[in-house]
Amino acid sequence: MRESTLWFWHIIAGAVVLVLLALHMGIMHLNDMLAAIGLGQHDPVDVASVFARSQHAFFMITYILLLGAALFHGFYGLRNILFELTLSRGMEKVVNIASVLVGGVLFIYGTYVAIAIFLMEVQI
Repeated sequence: MRESTLWFWHIIAGAVVLVLLALHMGIMHLNDMLAAIGLGQHDPVDVASVFARSQHAFFMITYILLLGAALFHGFYGLRNILFELTLSRGMEKVVNIASVLVGGVLFIYGTYVAIAIFLMEVQI
């Protein structure tokens, strides 16, 4: 039961990554196409553009959701690949604990950065 639930969330996380990454890439490249005809910002990865987007709650929330979904999807997939190596029971516990700890630390750090930049007073 537990594995099927985790697999379900793995599939959901993959779908969330697909949608949010498509949205992210669409905004980046659509913006580039609009700039070509004079309607958008000229460089979506320019520091001023990045900070301008990061000041919007929508982008902060989508960055955090994308981070969480990508970390879960990636670490659960890596865990499954490692489990296919027929590890000992003790080693499987180590992999589980390491996945949760590393994924949790990365999520906390990434969330902190997204919120800190959102709250930052940018003078560019």
